[in-house]
Amino acid sequence: MIKVLIADDQELIRASLKIILNNQNNIEVTDVVPDGLAVLESVKKNRPDVILMDIRMPKMDGVQCTKLIKEKYPDIKVLILTTFDDDEYVYNALKYGASGYLLKGASVEELVQAINTVYSGKAMINPDIATKVVKLFSQMARSNFVIEVGKEQVEQLTRTEQKIIEQVGYGLSNKEIAEVLNFSEGTVRNYLSVILGKLNLRDRTQLAIWAVQSGIGKGRLEMGNE
Repeated sequence: MIKVLIADDQELIRASLKIILNNQNNIEVTDVVPDGLAVLESVKKNRPDVILMDIRMPKMDGVQCTKLIKEKYPDIKVLILTTFDDDEYVYNALKYGASGYLLKGASVEELVQAINTVYSGKAMINPDIATKVVKLFSQMARSNFVIEVGKEQVEQLTRTEQKIIEQVGYGLSNKEIAEVLNFSEGTVRNYLSVILGKLNLRDRTQLAIWAVQSGIGKGRLEMGNE
């Protein structure tokens, strides 16, 4: 059972999400709270697996709350609810360790899938905001937020793995990568799992940031074997 904490400053949204998620067989809503300070208090008592966090809240917003949560409870996954106008917030939440982003207004199926995805340790970025997120990755690449990968680790990558990393850096979903490279989605998922292991990266988000910083899509890395 996945324990979920819902944080949103709108009571109607909190109540609606609670009803929707409690109707899922593998999800239990542990609490609903209106702001970041209440999140910190609730986490002490309930220790959720996933926090569904509105990015804009009073008293403490979702970005600052994500930072504090990940510092104290690194195993808790944070899934940010965002809009197209939250670029700066998304940038900082990425930096502080949020596991994924979902646009408000997403379908029930998308919401449930996102929760299951981040719970399993993967990153979740809604395809509708992938392009914007890639731009944010580019900003990170020019900042002091650097993902370090050793040269020996990079040399282990095959050409196919580098092609997949390139597509991740462009913000493509597994389905889109599969279409570009003529693979099945399952094959892409397997490749990504191997890639993360080789590079010792936590999740897809770190991989995408590293792809931009390293210039893997611009021919700046030596290709390995097929």
